Amino acid sequence: MSTIDHTTNGTTGADDAPEGIEQFTLRLRRYDPESGEAAYYEEFEIELEPHRSVLDGILQAKAQEDGSIGIRCSCRAAICGSCGTRINGQPGLACHTHLSEAMARSKDGKITVEPMGNMPVIKDLIVDMDAVHWKKQARVTPWLLPSEPLPEREHIVPRESMVDVTQSMACIQCGACVSDCLSMEIDPLFVGPAALAKTYRFVGDPRDSRHAERLSNLAEDPHGIYACTHCFKCVEACPKGVAPMNQIMRLRRIASQDHHIVDRNNGERHEMAIVNSVKRYGTLNEAKMVPDSYGGPLHPAAAKELLSSLPVITTALLRRKVTPKSALFHHKLPDQDQIKRIYREVGEREGRLEFNLYVEQPDEDDTAPTSHAERAGADEGSASPTPSKGLTEAETAQKDA
Repeated sequence: MSTIDHTTNGTTGADDAPEGIEQFTLRLRRYDPESGEAAYYEEFEIELEPHRSVLDGILQAKAQEDGSIGIRCSCRAAICGSCGTRINGQPGLACHTHLSEAMARSKDGKITVEPMGNMPVIKDLIVDMDAVHWKKQARVTPWLLPSEPLPEREHIVPRESMVDVTQSMACIQCGACVSDCLSMEIDPLFVGPAALAKTYRFVGDPRDSRHAERLSNLAEDPHGIYACTHCFKCVEACPKGVAPMNQIMRLRRIASQDHHIVDRNNGERHEMAIVNSVKRYGTLNEAKMVPDSYGGPLHPAAAKELLSSLPVITTALLRRKVTPKSALFHHKLPDQDQIKRIYREVGEREGRLEFNLYVEQPDEDDTAPTSHAERAGADEGSASPTPSKGLTEAETAQKDA
């Protein structure tokens, strides 16, 4: 029995259900662009065990109530990524979300299922992945570009390098991170978390020969790696723990610290401006962020940016959020020796430490390269790694699959 919009059927009949089966109300967002009508919500009463998935509930409603319900699904095992939706406002896989879990998160006793965001809706819960998600994947050249000449048999890849990209390889292309990306809501041209996480899968692979080219391209793009706003929404949305934002931050670090790419978006300069401000004051001197990020107070680009920021600065002064004294004479934290010690210890490290939280157990071999440049050149000038420390292309392809 289905109802449309905000009407409810209550829970009558739930006591008559077989043992272990409970009644749930699914509130589905319906939309058919061919009908010419606006989107609306329709409710369906389903009866299933609480451990069954939201997808099972949708398919029951489709089979027993309304065969026109549009939902994309395939494996039903959280592998293919086809059934990505928004459940009670949160992105996720319908096949990987239990009815009991969804009900616990519900605020009104109903399980609301909507299509994913930031992508056009084809029908009901089906979105056009080609128009956004796959288009942005193609933007980052998502395949290996090996160096020439190719080896006679196969590349022997250091084990540490494959462990490094394991997290980004776990992506199942469900689009949940794209659905919840706040940067894409503001800037639809933003390359996006899924495509940038895929980029690190190849930037972190020593077999790829275009690391600098890939990074320079995305650093120069106004909608590239520096368009991410650190909102953590993609980290929370990902059902596979890929943490796309972490991969984007790693791309930034490699671009600025390993390849020293000075981009037109001033990403590298802005990063150094923050580092130097904390080193000098212990806090961010926001009054100097703009000029330092644009090459210094006398740089023409800095002057232009400061002029465009005058309305914001004037408003801040009028509302006393900042004073001329605090802007000109930024205070320092009292324990400067502690700050200097931290910077000195970090600066004395031989290489940058990278933590891959997807790999839970620490590697017993502590001789792994620590910087991207060292990992990329691990095969050059040294003996070939033993089979126990390397993965063949066949093994790598199996992990990718």
